[in-house]
Amino acid sequence: MSARERGVARLAAVARRVDANPTLLAAAQRARERLPGDSRFGDPLSTAGAPDLLARQLAAVRAERPSVVRELGFGALQLWQGLSEAQGRGYGDREVAIMFTDLIDFSQWALEAGDSLALELLRRVDELVSAAVYAHDGSVVKRMGDGLMAVFEEPRQAIAAGHEAQLQLARLHLNGHRARLRVGIHVGRPRKLGGDYFGVDVNVAARVMAAADAGEVLVSGAAGSRLGEDETILRARGRLAAKGAPQDLEVYLAEPGATG
Repeated sequence: MSARERGVARLAAVARRVDANPTLLAAAQRARERLPGDSRFGDPLSTAGAPDLLARQLAAVRAERPSVVRELGFGALQLWQGLSEAQGRGYGDREVAIMFTDLIDFSQWALEAGDSLALELLRRVDELVSAAVYAHDGSVVKRMGDGLMAVFEEPRQAIAAGHEAQLQLARLHLNGHRARLRVGIHVGRPRKLGGDYFGVDVNVAARVMAAADAGEVLVSGAAGSRLGEDETILRARGRLAAKGAPQDLEVYLAEPGATG
């Protein structure tokens, strides 16, 4: 090894030690808590609607690997997103209903069932949920492992699709396992880039979904306020305490109404 190569190797070793330094890592994480925007930016929910290549590359870094660079990178993106949204640049020009779905306890079951059965279940679930989305004039934006993101013109369409998907999945059994779906819906004006959407409203929809239990369709107050009196029965669930969601965000359990 030449002197130059040894020098490069030493610099790389120093960089790795600095990147994993616990003190610097803790400082970077504390700084993110004080920055505007979602301090949890970088988890699967917050990056679900982020088309930015850097965000995707940073998210690909294994979470169990401490990294100062990763935290600083997400901090910069978090700050950019927060400031853009505060100035109105994080929003699009058209309101849509955003729906997220997710399978409950799928990962644990998949570990025991094996890849073949897990893949078969995902295929069947995707067919049923996608069919429900299309039947109510929605569009599938993306598929994310054991869930998907879809958009609709109206929240009533999204809620109807969520209820139909729940009914269809209740009949789905595979090797003794019953798929259990949760659904979250929010209304907003996300930014659209190509066929993808991103911004605070996408994050809110994902957080609403994460608060739902198996078999539930949860909606934000914004989505609920746009419904007719007979379309859906809304049962208050209180305010959603979640990073990346407005402090006054109220959520409701949506049940089929007289015309649902």
